[in-house]
Amino acid sequence: MKTNFLRIFTLITFIAFTSCGDKAKEADTKQAEDVAGSKSDIVTYKVDTDKSVIEWKGFKPTGSHNGTIAIKGGKISTSKGIVKGGKFVIEMNGIIVKDIPVEEEGNAKLKSHLESADFFDVQTYPNSMFVITGFKTNNESVMMLSGNLTLKETTKNISFPIKIKSIDDNSIMILSDSFTIDRSKWNIKHGSKSFFDNLGDQFINDEIELKITLVATK
Repeated sequence: MKTNFLRIFTLITFIAFTSCGDKAKEADTKQAEDVAGSKSDIVTYKVDTDKSVIEWKGFKPTGSHNGTIAIKGGKISTSKGIVKGGKFVIEMNGIIVKDIPVEEEGNAKLKSHLESADFFDVQTYPNSMFVITGFKTNNESVMMLSGNLTLKETTKNISFPIKIKSIDDNSIMILSDSFTIDRSKWNIKHGSKSFFDNLGDQFINDEIELKITLVATK
């Protein structure tokens, strides 16, 4: 499927805890890839950080949590309506917990834990990065975005499904389907059965569910 409004984002990033029950399909994850080269007919779109957001959701045996992560900035490059590249910054200290009221102690406690060295170590790594490497339509006519996601010191290439909507002649909205990332592939080890035995029901699942909404403007 091709459209004059193919531009894109992603950012992903993710956050802890995914366990039992139905969950979104994991993003295809592999080694980092080369970034697509630039061309002379490139059109550039700037991410609107006020209208763009990453939603996260995760589970552990005793419950679940959800919230958002801020998008700090980014650009999308297109050529003749085809996504050619882009770089997007995810603000890891912009993690927000939404399932616990902000006035309750548990909200700040969970946020602090996610920002700690146990998970994303935002003091050392305040930003994560997503760099677009490819865009295609698969055999089921689903648009797939690929890019190198860097979390802390590890970079992996991921692919996940998206939809693109035109807002007006100058703006687009990119919506991802819900998908998951396996945090163990980025060496985020806390409470992971991929690294530790004898955790009982105190483990935190490796899969983190994400959903991205991105608005970009010429």
